[in-house]
Amino acid sequence: MDTITEPTLQLNEQNTREQIFKILNLSVPVLMGIFIFLNPFPHTTAIKEICFYSSSFIVLLLIYFKKIDFSFKSPLTLPFALFVIWVFIGLFFALDKGNSIHDFRTHLLKYVVLYYILINFFNSRKRLIGLSWVLIISATIFSIGEIYYFYFILGNSFSAKLVTGLPEIPVNWIGYITVSAAIFSLHYIITASKLYVKAISFIPLFLLCTLSILTQARSIILALFLAVIILCFKNKKILVACLGIILIVTYISPVKNRFIHADLITGLRLDINYMTFEIIKDFPIIGIGFGMETYRNGNVINLDIFNKRVPPQYRQDFIHNDPHSMPLSIAVRTGLIGFALFLYILFTSFKICWNCIRHGTDDFITRWGRCVASVFVAVIVIGIFEPFFSHVPEVVFYTIFAMMTILWHLNKADSF
Repeated sequence: MDTITEPTLQLNEQNTREQIFKILNLSVPVLMGIFIFLNPFPHTTAIKEICFYSSSFIVLLLIYFKKIDFSFKSPLTLPFALFVIWVFIGLFFALDKGNSIHDFRTHLLKYVVLYYILINFFNSRKRLIGLSWVLIISATIFSIGEIYYFYFILGNSFSAKLVTGLPEIPVNWIGYITVSAAIFSLHYIITASKLYVKAISFIPLFLLCTLSILTQARSIILALFLAVIILCFKNKKILVACLGIILIVTYISPVKNRFIHADLITGLRLDINYMTFEIIKDFPIIGIGFGMETYRNGNVINLDIFNKRVPPQYRQDFIHNDPHSMPLSIAVRTGLIGFALFLYILFTSFKICWNCIRHGTDDFITRWGRCVASVFVAVIVIGIFEPFFSHVPEVVFYTIFAMMTILWHLNKADSF
């Protein structure tokens, strides 16, 4: 009897183990989906941290027991590795070592991990589409909440510039959330074969564009304009219609005044940028340190000294404690070498998108390549004029990196 039941028990144990690993495998994209979905919402930090670190731990378990083929194969692996190594070297020379070590872990390594989890667990067409809908639905719910609270609960006029009132999501970051999701929605309106998908996609597009316009941010309008040109380049009728709508809405909304009566020095951030260049001149190779608090830490750097070096017409009356620019933030924190390595990351990313657009094996790859490229351009354009390096924009940024890499893998697999 024992000789019969023992193999049966072993088989049952093995089946149970396999079921557990299967559930664990499926739980990773679910946890990552929740993490990305909650990205724009305040007071959800604990849940997001649980989702991220739980999924990371599960991935390590699956790798240890050889239950997944976890791959680091990506055109971005070398650029990421070089940038991470350079930032690590810079930790030894940082003005504020504690803050730089903290941000190296939480604002670089963490999101590189996010990137690799996404490219390994959302590596199919179906999951790529699902990831885009997570971004759309999340941003749409966020937009509804913001519009309702600011204009209906607080009773502000629709001509008033929207201010979130949320310390976790300042108005400068809204464009990263809304414009990215709006471009994905427009993509579905253009490419979806089913009428109900087009109809459903129009609702978030309208709400996301509404919130974007209500922020009265010129960078958002410019980002939308350029992103639409890239997305609709092959369809001239849709391109003309979309650009016409953007121009008309801009003209009839208060944001028009921010273009017409703009002070070019403050509008183009020339005052902030000029001072940032002065800091870079003093720390050209290694930068001041990767820590984002270093720039505003008066104990290690005196911004007033650098502001006094700036010509009077570019001098800031109120000294901003952030470079207000993605590329200049990288340059001042990691030096010109770090800046060059960051440009290498961006160049490789554009190359991935270009490869998918020009050499896609089918319409899905080509259209999605154009879509992701347009979202990527929009995020970078906003990042040139607005503060960037914080958790909310970074989740969007690295998710886009992952989506273009997934497309690259799909295209490569289809070509064989």
